[in-house]
Amino acid sequence: MLDPFYLIVDNAAWLARLLPCGVKLVQLRVKDLTGEPLRAEIAKARTLCDTHGAQLIVNDYWVEAIDLGCDYVHLGQGDLDTADLPAIRRAGLRLGLSTHDEKELERALACAPDYIALGPIYPTILKAMPFAPQGLARLGEWKRKIGSIPLVGIGGINLDRVAGVLEAGADSASVVTDISLNPDPEQRTRDWLAATRRFVA
Repeated sequence: MLDPFYLIVDNAAWLARLLPCGVKLVQLRVKDLTGEPLRAEIAKARTLCDTHGAQLIVNDYWVEAIDLGCDYVHLGQGDLDTADLPAIRRAGLRLGLSTHDEKELERALACAPDYIALGPIYPTILKAMPFAPQGLARLGEWKRKIGSIPLVGIGGINLDRVAGVLEAGADSASVVTDISLNPDPEQRTRDWLAATRRFVA
């Protein structure tokens, strides 16, 4: 199972700040690096997560995740067009996949993922989305469809909404801007941890 608090950050410097608060699950979503700087960033994140006993999920960069001995990779639907899923499986990486509609869910399930993400649950300021907010009812619907596969809710989730997301059917709730744009990210992280502990399996 995934920890109910799923932190997403865009660089390893965030991990040095927030992992000491007690975070146990984090996705590194790097967008503006390539080559050796990208590899160095992933390696730094992996070392920090190992030190703090946290699971690291690498977004998109499955080749680097394999090369650097990471545990998890998260792929969007577009990434599935080019990712070598057999190579990912041979390397022992666990796989998370994004979904936004029934067709994408069907495609994701055919890949036998280790978790499925549904989003955006609420309107999000992080990026323009071609999909309307899914809402809490869709989380319950998705969970009934996927059974024991862990379900991650993503998109527009803040501290006031996290309990509702987890109660609606998500096993884990992801957060980006509610922490990264907060004036005190460390305290906000501790607040998230406190809010999600009763959902730990």
